[in-house]
Amino acid sequence: MRVLFCNLPWWEWDSKEQRYRMGARGGSRWGHTFRAMSQPGKFVFGDYRPYPMFLGYAASYADKHTDAQVLFRDSVAMADSEFSFFTYLGKERPDMIFLESTTPSWEHDKAFLQRIHKVRPGILLVLCGTVMTTRAAEALTIPGVVAAIQGEFEKGSVRAINGQTGIIGRELLTRDEMNAAPFPWYDKSAGNYCDHQPVGQVFPHMQVWSSRGCAFKCTHCEWPATMTGDDPDGTGKRTVRQYSPEYMEEFIRDEVKFFGFKSIYFDDDTFNLGNRHVERMCEVMREIGLPWSAMCRIDTIDRAHWKLMRESGCFGVKIGYESGSQYVIDVLIKKGLNLIEARETTIYLKSLGFTIHGTFMSGVPGETREQMQQTLDYIKSLPLDTHQHSGMAELEGAPVHTLRERGEMQDANYTRENDGVRAIEKLIQKMRNE
Repeated sequence: MRVLFCNLPWWEWDSKEQRYRMGARGGSRWGHTFRAMSQPGKFVFGDYRPYPMFLGYAASYADKHTDAQVLFRDSVAMADSEFSFFTYLGKERPDMIFLESTTPSWEHDKAFLQRIHKVRPGILLVLCGTVMTTRAAEALTIPGVVAAIQGEFEKGSVRAINGQTGIIGRELLTRDEMNAAPFPWYDKSAGNYCDHQPVGQVFPHMQVWSSRGCAFKCTHCEWPATMTGDDPDGTGKRTVRQYSPEYMEEFIRDEVKFFGFKSIYFDDDTFNLGNRHVERMCEVMREIGLPWSAMCRIDTIDRAHWKLMRESGCFGVKIGYESGSQYVIDVLIKKGLNLIEARETTIYLKSLGFTIHGTFMSGVPGETREQMQQTLDYIKSLPLDTHQHSGMAELEGAPVHTLRERGEMQDANYTRENDGVRAIEKLIQKMRNE
């Protein structure tokens, strides 16, 4: 059996600008479309392209644990057009395709799957990804779809290849299984992945995880609630599984040697959960000797360990502040972050020489105009190198969606939007018109 793990092309026509918007799905915490330099079939390096970690790990796991001939294609990373994608299908003729989907891309992906079935009706389709938390039953009504896997899909992929159909529930790798698993699948598109933030990236760069999951329960966050756990309302138990330093060093060395990566970006849910894990990863990166950066919280390690990160080659961090309103942080987002202490630590990080990319959002259900202004004021008060200010992306399976559907997050002025880029565009236009 020939099995393809594929990140489908995602282009959406912008009638106003008379050009396509590019979509980022696999590897992105919040799938979205954006104005890109690339266009269908015309790759330009420099557009945001995250590596689809869940898909890459599942492909290599299936390759090891089944007799299938595994193929991997990241059509987003390659800027595939629909034509080039179907040309590839015609050449490789897979018997089964695993496809990852998310809330913002769901309608697009459903239509694309129907076209695959029409052109290649014999292909068995298996859907995976965050949106399977809520859309698994619907997925099975799409022609050609034989299975829908919820949560991380290494083990589920093996089950589907071995013939299991229908909804395949969550079955996560244990920590020991993670550290015994093959490295995620990289192919000829390995050098195409790009995330410019935090400032200081040296390309080609390698995007990696050193852990899975997050113990915090921010209402807007999707992965911990849907992929590495089953906690759609934020009331369940969440766990974190960390890779061993031995696994990470061998993994990074192996891929750097083969692909020539020049810097490393740790894109964990939260890289710095605990001083001990930071110590271990700093030891690894000191041995590797490449510049690196990481997705972090501002309040989970002490200052000595921030300094240790800097001394081991960490040049920059991404920090999710989310809001400049303590009320929004505590009550609406439930992030559990002290904004005064966060500012003080940010100033300290700048004194060490880190570059810092801050992420913020507005338009949370229940948020007032005054609280949105507090966020703008807070951004100005921080010594950030760059920042991202998006709208509220309501993603199915995340607590904000579940709670709002139950009527526990009410706001008469709230308009649901699942694409954070489009959400901030609409929010700005709405405020201008008022």
